[in-house]
Amino acid sequence: MPEISGRVRIFAVANQKGGVGKTTTAINLGTALAAIGTRVLLIDSDPQGNASTGLGVLPHMRSKTLYDVLIDGAPMKAIIIKTDIPGLFLAAAEADLSGVELELGQTPRRGFRLRDALQPLRDGADFDYILIDCPPSLNLLTVNAMTAADAVLVPLQCEFFALEGLTQLLRTVEQVRGALNPSLEIQGVVLTMYDKRNSSSALVAKDVRDHLGDRVYETVIPRNVRVSEAPSFGKPAIIYDLHCTGSQAYLKLAREVIGRERKRASIPA
Repeated sequence: MPEISGRVRIFAVANQKGGVGKTTTAINLGTALAAIGTRVLLIDSDPQGNASTGLGVLPHMRSKTLYDVLIDGAPMKAIIIKTDIPGLFLAAAEADLSGVELELGQTPRRGFRLRDALQPLRDGADFDYILIDCPPSLNLLTVNAMTAADAVLVPLQCEFFALEGLTQLLRTVEQVRGALNPSLEIQGVVLTMYDKRNSSSALVAKDVRDHLGDRVYETVIPRNVRVSEAPSFGKPAIIYDLHCTGSQAYLKLAREVIGRERKRASIPA
């Protein structure tokens, strides 16, 4: 598949509600994008470090993490490690990230720390996409991710209560756009954990599409046991079981993301 442009595109994968498939989406979308020929950096910005663990990078393997970048000013390239997946790289997280907000206090440009750290990568040719897995809260780490990003990708679980937080998240995107990052966009909303046996999943999906229109991806990620099992083996679902419905959905999502990028850049298919 042809490259979209020479410029790195940065997506914040964000939803302040936990358990919606955010980290699962970040891991498997990153893997799928790498599988179809792009170079991807996944930044784990969640103190729980689940994206790191889900890629088989255990705590004792994380000598330097995003904490060192945000607090000590370490260069981003110093913390990037290769994963076992060709084309996919990781900037890991650790529990110390949970104290970033207090440690930075009123430090000047504290909302721009990640953006400043990523600037050398924007100017280079190492990656096509950077995905930032945000924590499940609207805190300073999420603000840093949105300030650094070109666009936000929102995983949304197909259940009623997930809709309540969506309005708040979209409001936060508007606030970041107004105060910190005027070019921030919504790349898309991806419906996750869709259960075709449950009528409420279909109702939620319809409601979201009615409200957000074409900002919702056509691809829907189904509830899938193999996708749920994969992290315990330190593997993305696409590596754990390529042929399961969840893996195939993430490959389809990757193609849709690239299709939107091609359209945005006005490059013919």
